[in-house]
Amino acid sequence: MSVKKYYAVKNGILPGVYESWDECRNLVHGYPGAIYKSFPTRAEAECFVYGDVRTPEADAGTSEEALREPYAFVDGSYNAATGVFGYGGFVVADGQKHVVQGSGSDPELASMRNVAGEIFGCMAAVEKARELKLSELTVYYDYAGIEQWATGAWKRNKAGTAAYHAYMQTARQSMKIRFVKVKGHSGIPGNEEADRLAKEACGCA
Repeated sequence: MSVKKYYAVKNGILPGVYESWDECRNLVHGYPGAIYKSFPTRAEAECFVYGDVRTPEADAGTSEEALREPYAFVDGSYNAATGVFGYGGFVVADGQKHVVQGSGSDPELASMRNVAGEIFGCMAAVEKARELKLSELTVYYDYAGIEQWATGAWKRNKAGTAAYHAYMQTARQSMKIRFVKVKGHSGIPGNEEADRLAKEACGCA
C-alpha cells in the first residue's frame, strides 16, 4: 500500500501544496532556484510553503509570496474554420484574479493564426496590469515569440509583431515585466486555463 504524500512547492511556477508528484514536477522542472519537498501530512507541507501565517488565499493554494508578486498566464488559439484568432489568460494581483479574453478576425493578423492570439493575450494582460497600476508583472507563456518579439531578440516581419514590440517597449518604461516560458499542454494549471479561455474566445472550445 502506497503512503500518501503532499508535495510542497515553495519556489516554483505557482507555489502551493499539491497531491501528486506529476503536478509538482510540472511546476518546478526547469524553474530557476526551485524549492520543493514532500511531506506525509498536509499541515507539514503548508507550514513549509506558508510558514505559520495563514490567509484565506493561502488556504486556496496560493502563497503569500505569490500574492506579493503579480503574475499572468496567457495563451492564444485559432479557428481555421472561421478565420478567427482568440486569446485568453488572467492576471493575479493582491489575491484577485482578473480574466482577459477576446478575439479578432482582421485578415492580416489572422494570417498569423494562433500567434496573433498569443501576442494579443500578452498585451491584454499587460494592459490589465497597467489598469491595476501594477509596477511589475511576471508573464508565463508557452510560445517563445511572446518574449523574443517583446525584447527585440526576434525580427518583426509582420505588422502584428511590430505593433506588439512597440506596445511592450512602451509598457516596460513604466512597469517591470519578467517573462517565464512554460511547456504547453503539460498540466500546468495556469497554462491550461489560459489555453481553455483562448479556445473559447475563438469558438474552438
